Amino acid sequence: MAKKTGLGRGLDALIPDSVEVGSNAERKTETENKDQILWVKLSRLEPDPDQPRKDFGEDEINELADSIKTHGVFQPLLVQKKDRGYMIVAGERRWRAAKIAGLKEVPVIVREFNEQEKVEIQLLENLQRQKLNPIEEGQAYKRLLSDYGLKQDELGERIGKNRVTITNAMRLLKLDQRVQQMVIEGKLRQGHARSLLPITDGEKQYEMAQRIFDEEMTVREIEKMVRDFVKPPKKKAAKKDNEALDLILRKYEDEIRESVGAKVSIKARDSRKGRIEIEYYSPEELEELVKKLKGAQ
Repeated sequence: MAKKTGLGRGLDALIPDSVEVGSNAERKTETENKDQILWVKLSRLEPDPDQPRKDFGEDEINELADSIKTHGVFQPLLVQKKDRGYMIVAGERRWRAAKIAGLKEVPVIVREFNEQEKVEIQLLENLQRQKLNPIEEGQAYKRLLSDYGLKQDELGERIGKNRVTITNAMRLLKLDQRVQQMVIEGKLRQGHARSLLPITDGEKQYEMAQRIFDEEMTVREIEKMVRDFVKPPKKKAAKKDNEALDLILRKYEDEIRESVGAKVSIKARDSRKGRIEIEYYSPEELEELVKKLKGAQ
């Protein structure tokens, strides 16, 4: 069982709220938790290829770059040593924006993390800033559960999410890849996408997803569409055939009743097989019925 690290308390315990910006590459600033803030050249930093967040919006990065040009970087990046440089654990968005803003260096805090701690921090950072799309979020949960032996309840406690949220996010990963991409692009809401899970045919699932987007369908409309596909309603032609068969059987019931003088029911199993029931209410009636049936032979 993985050892708890207290990461569920959030990033505030790991990264100071702000830092005074300067240009001296050798300057170090002492923080309240005794971490040193170093100023490191951007060229010595590299992003983590396993970072949960893959989609960095161009407009969002440019807006942050404009802010950095005016105000600087107010929160240090969290990094760990790698070869002759550092790998970014938290703060890749700030690193990207700082490059666009023309900065040569940024403030960082250097820590050492095992792989699980690193993933949890990256997940927490993005969740708290609401920067992960639903698919990235589900992939991060799945990775923590599968790679590090965590249970959903334990994971939820560590990152401050309930079990239902984690389960629903991971369920999205069962969707066709094209449908997942529509969720990433914001063309399909999470609830709408989950409604398609009963559809196991990927092509049909994608076709329905496109229809949902084009027609701006509600959840109720989607559920009905899926329900009709999974268990289609009986065809009208079949219903008409059943009605015709019922008429024939009722006619035969009347004819037999007139012949034997008793209540008769004909129950069909299908269009070719069934059974006939004749009711009697005394031994005498039964004896009389047997005589009539014999006489009909």
